[in-house]
Amino acid sequence: MLLCVTASHKTASFELLERLSRTPDDVAPTIVGMTPCVQGAVVLATCNRFEAYVEMDEPLTAAGAIGVEAVIEAVESATGIPATELDGAYTVHSGRRVAEHLFSVASGLESVVSGEGEIAGQVRRALKSARKDGTTSPELERLFQRASQAQRKVKNVTALGRAGRSLVRLALELADSRIADWSAERVLLVGTGAYAAVTLATLRERGAVDISVYSPSGRAAVFAAKHGIRAVAADEYARTAAHSSLLITCTTATEPVLGPEHLQLPVGAAAAGCPVGAHSRLVVDLGMPRNVDPAVATLEGVALLDLETIRLHAPLEELQATDAARSVVREAAETFHVVGSRQSVTPSVVALRSHIFELLEREIDRARARGDEDGKVEQALRHLSGVLLHTPTVRAHELAAAGRADEFTAALAALYGIAPEAGISAADDAASA
Repeated sequence: MLLCVTASHKTASFELLERLSRTPDDVAPTIVGMTPCVQGAVVLATCNRFEAYVEMDEPLTAAGAIGVEAVIEAVESATGIPATELDGAYTVHSGRRVAEHLFSVASGLESVVSGEGEIAGQVRRALKSARKDGTTSPELERLFQRASQAQRKVKNVTALGRAGRSLVRLALELADSRIADWSAERVLLVGTGAYAAVTLATLRERGAVDISVYSPSGRAAVFAAKHGIRAVAADEYARTAAHSSLLITCTTATEPVLGPEHLQLPVGAAAAGCPVGAHSRLVVDLGMPRNVDPAVATLEGVALLDLETIRLHAPLEELQATDAARSVVREAAETFHVVGSRQSVTPSVVALRSHIFELLEREIDRARARGDEDGKVEQALRHLSGVLLHTPTVRAHELAAAGRADEFTAALAALYGIAPEAGISAADDAASA
């Protein structure tokens, strides 16, 4: 049984999501260790989203409730956020709804900005992290791999990717109202991760040329050399920040890396030819958790644009592109469910075929012993067995697709005394056919 516990910008406050984004890397192992009923866990933690995907031991009574409890306890243990504070801030998906939800997330349909592309990579990294920690399961592997396939199909066959904009692009579009000439801006980029590269490319698209980069983790020189901009050393950071007109932060630091102390201009700086006017500094905080001390917004002449503000200005979804994308997602989720259902009935189908083939070989041996030299009796028996197996096999897959695979298994036990073997795969089904 698949289960998803999700808190996002749709269900939780920005402040709570910020705290959840500090979730340590050991949450998935903690979930798996909570109870033997949990067979696997993958955690997806991004800005504006925290999700735990769990596979439970399906025959267990109340498996869903036990899975949710394991997730909440693991989050409380890892982050210190009381379970009572999480009440009402998350939703739960189970069964076939899990695939459609993850496929929608991976495709950008559940993002602040519909169609944003960064989430696809974050979904892939979540699976990679779970593999490293040894917390995946076969069904979770299949789920996340199919999510990436669904995302690529949405990107290739719909206009969602072209209509949707990343948080970086949206933030800079909002900054347009304050910036008359991007080429005249003195820009300081704080951070060197994936968002930094996207931000730099978007800045250049808009015409910015005077761009410097500072990295709290010391990677500014490498990033600057790769992208042809100026690196800022640690002892230059405060002075450069104070003399910049546009500052954009996008680091993974868990504490603010930019505060009022970095933006205070020395006495007489303006008179000495500093290009930053008294009311012309804009700070864009793309960090989650936040990279900028909110007190920055109280400084005279400084405007702060953070993720919470960006979210409030997110554009309306482009309905046609979104509808087409959701249609692709629903189709992919249905295929995922049908394939999974067929796999669930495979052991029983293989058991039935094995039973019939065993009886068949006995009768063929008897026919040969009685003089079936031309093989016509054998041929007739094999044809008959194929005809007899066809309808039960088709019916088994129909029942499985309807979520009634257990009825087929029960019928085999009642009629033939057959019990399916564990560990049988779809390949074994095809081989026996």
